[in-house]
Amino acid sequence: MDSPLDVPDDWGLDGKVAIVTGGGAAGDGIGNGRAAAILLAKAGARVVVVDRAAELAARTVAMIEALGGKAIGCEADVTKPEDCRAMVEAALDRFGRLDLLDNNVGIGSRGSVVEESQETWRRVMQVNVETMFLVAKHAIPAMIRAGGGAIVNVSSISALRPRGLTAYSASKGAVIALTRAMAVDHGPDGIRVNCVAPGPVYTPMVYQRGMSEEARARRRTASLLGIEGTGWDVGRAVRFLLSDHARYVTGQTLVVDGGATLRGPERDT
Repeated sequence: MDSPLDVPDDWGLDGKVAIVTGGGAAGDGIGNGRAAAILLAKAGARVVVVDRAAELAARTVAMIEALGGKAIGCEADVTKPEDCRAMVEAALDRFGRLDLLDNNVGIGSRGSVVEESQETWRRVMQVNVETMFLVAKHAIPAMIRAGGGAIVNVSSISALRPRGLTAYSASKGAVIALTRAMAVDHGPDGIRVNCVAPGPVYTPMVYQRGMSEEARARRRTASLLGIEGTGWDVGRAVRFLLSDHARYVTGQTLVVDGGATLRGPERDT
């Protein structure tokens, strides 16, 4: 790209193949993974929607197909190496290649190191960090064979501004470090690796646990913009980082939080 005439006017995703883990969501709700899967498909990518619950992945596939996109569902537990291998094989068997990966699986936790159990600590680290290691381990060789690719790992602003979720914050900080290390390791392979750190977005994972209107309002006003973030906001960030528009971006963390991490204590006027 040596002149403005060389700048792409599309996402550069047409015909590429993407895996999105955690791509399901309850009902017709829009979680981060489902939003990314739909937006990638709308931009021309063929998407393998991975979820531990086959019916949730299937619903995302149906939503993509209703928009004219191409996708398949894949039931997998990404804590298991054999499932990670199988979903990459499913992408290759159906679409013949693999170019893109959205590592989007995660769970929450609450409590300090004194309050948290060792069992919960290990489970949070397994689901939030080790799964990204396992999926990438099997996806990257296929990307190299395809001539390169791009990966997005989903972290959280809790990695940047801890707020009493110690195991979760530590795991999401590890995701950022893993992203930077992977970017160094695989840049020579033509693979870009970046990270998205969402703020308090309103998704099915959040509201299924139950949330009062007062709590929802507090989350909204945490944004400097005074608006509520959704899975679509995270999905758009993922699509950008996986697209050709981000061809010169790697090893970075894109914060999607409406400015929440910039908000400090109220000042006297």
